[in-house]
Amino acid sequence: MRIKLHINKSAHENAAAYYELAKEARKKREGLAAAMEETRKEIEAAKKKQKEGEKKAVRVKREKQWFEKFHWFTTSGGLLAVGGRDAKQNDLLFAKHMDEADLFFHADIQGGSAVILKGGADAGQEELLECAQFAASLSNAWKNANAGVDVYAVKKGQLSKHSHGGYIPSGAFAITGERAWFRSTRLGVRAGIGEGSKRAELVPAVSKRKLLMETALLPSRSGKDKGALAKILAKKLNVHPDELLEILPNGKSKIAEK
Repeated sequence: MRIKLHINKSAHENAAAYYELAKEARKKREGLAAAMEETRKEIEAAKKKQKEGEKKAVRVKREKQWFEKFHWFTTSGGLLAVGGRDAKQNDLLFAKHMDEADLFFHADIQGGSAVILKGGADAGQEELLECAQFAASLSNAWKNANAGVDVYAVKKGQLSKHSHGGYIPSGAFAITGERAWFRSTRLGVRAGIGEGSKRAELVPAVSKRKLLMETALLPSRSGKDKGALAKILAKKLNVHPDELLEILPNGKSKIAEK
């Protein structure tokens, strides 16, 4: 090892100079070690954050059933009832999803959901009443705050999108033959979480099916509008308000005493 000595300095002065150089080197080494440790911590934190992000990304989004883009509920007897959210969906249900064994329900009022009861030809009276109330509650009768409205049911062969008398607007149908009537059907629904589905659902008030944390609703001119009600129910059900906006009736509603 070679050591440089300054000939114009004494041995003590040379030793003192090297001591100072050693101190500076030690400080630099300690600073470098601290910087490396800080960098290591930052890298570990970044890796942890990345792993957490990957875990969230891996969470599989539940695949929706075809009927979930419509209004829908399952009857007390296990039949599926599906209703259009607008005129276009009413036409789509009739064109693509209605079979000969199904029944078509609609409130006797302009503007409302066309509700198809799958396998309705073999349904019991209880299920027919549930479907009638569902169609009543998803019609403009709710927006008008009516207590009740007449509802009719017909078979597929009685419906047509063509009329000799003139134009059939979107969402409407020409009907022939006798209709099965459900007179003065009372409006009312219950909103809650489906026990099996774990998602927000809507069922007619007369249904025997129970939802988790359910709330009974009735139409009311002095009630809360759809948006405000969705926010209230979303907090109670721990779901996004959009889930409720998709299923609630149009118009103002009040929370009913059970």
